[in-house]
Parts: sequence; C-alpha cells; structure tokens
Amino acid sequence: MFGSGQGTGARRARTSGADYPQDSDTDKGVTEIGEFLVVVLVILAFLLLLGGVGIYLLVKLGRKAAGRAKQAAGRLSTHVNAMGTGDAAEVERLRLDLRREVALTRQAFEHAQRQGWGLGDLPRLLADLEAQAEVHDGQLGMYAQQRRVSPYVDHATLGRLREHQATLTAMCARIRADLLGDQVHHTSAGIADLSSRTDLEIEARRRPPDPLEEIDELYRRSLDERRDRP
Repeated sequence: MFGSGQGTGARRARTSGADYPQDSDTDKGVTEIGEFLVVVLVILAFLLLLGGVGIYLLVKLGRKAAGRAKQAAGRLSTHVNAMGTGDAAEVERLRLDLRREVALTRQAFEHAQRQGWGLGDLPRLLADLEAQAEVHDGQLGMYAQQRRVSPYVDHATLGRLREHQATLTAMCARIRADLLGDQVHHTSAGIADLSSRTDLEIEARRRPPDPLEEIDELYRRSLDERRDRP
C-alpha cells in the first residue's frame, strides 16, 4: 500500500510539474496580445488626433478662403457699381477713394515702423482711423444700395457722408505728410553725415606735399620775379 501510494504521489508531482509550463506559456501569450492591443489603440488614437487636427485646419482655411472670396466679390461689385452714373455710383467711388487713402496710409506707417522711427501714439490713432473708415464704408455701401432700389433721395444724409469722407481722407493725407516729413528729415541727416565722411576720406587719400618740391616752386617763382623786373 505504501508503495502504491508513493507511486501515485510521484505521478501527481510529475503531472503538476508538467502543468506549470503550460500555464506560463498561456500567461505569456495573453501578455503579448495585451501589449499588441495597447500598441494598436495608441496608433488609432494618434491617427484620430491627426485626423482631428487636419479637419480643424481644413475648416479654418476654408473659412479664411470664404472670407477672402467674399471680400474680393464685394470689391469687384464696388468697382462695377462705381462705373455708372448717379448718386449711387458717386457713393461707390467715394468708397474706393477712401479705401485707397487708408491703404496708402497703412503702407506709409508700416514703412516707418520697419525703419524703427519713433511713432508715439500713431499706431493707436491709425487703428482708430481704420475702424472709423470701415464704419463709414459700411454706411456708404448701405446708402448706395438703398439709392439703387429707391427713387427717393436723401440729400441731407448724402451731404453728411461727403463731409465725413472729406474729414477722413484729410486725416489720412496729414498722417502720410507727417511720416514723409520724418523720412525726409532722417534722410537729410544721413546724407549730411555721408557727405562729411566723403570729404574726410578724400582728404585722407591726398598725397602729402613734398617739402623739396615746395622749395623748388618758391625758387622758380623768385627767379621769375627777378626776370620780370626792369
């Protein structure tokens, strides 16, 4: 009995010992599958993130393109309407004139800003001027639209719009004149400095006089004076 019991215990020990490698292989396989799924999920999340960013950029670019296309269409419509006759066409021409004046003023300001000149409170003033010009442009556009579809003329409003137009364009011209005056002043200082440096360089490059030649020149002059005497 003891012998058979020992044999049975030995077989159980061998059987349980043989089961451990199988459990280890199973756990290893599950771990590898889990790691693979994690990698797949990370890749999918990264792709979704890239897709979301791409869609956001496309939407943003699409909105910008739509806005620019709308602006271009509005400008083209203004140019076409300005070619006609009557109050509406005159108002459209006023809009074109104001846009040109504001654009020229902005260019002059940006040029002065790139040069590093002292602009004081001019950036804020120009921003307020551009905002007011945009409001005035909208009022001109509204008046022109109403004038094209309605036979009634509001001469008082048109006169006030013309006054505002003259004030805004005069402000733009004054700002540009001031910026151009500063530019000429800076240019004059630079030209004067360059002229002084040129004079110094030319003077430095001249050959110094030879004392012997000066003595010979004085001697020749004295001989000539003696010969000229009676």
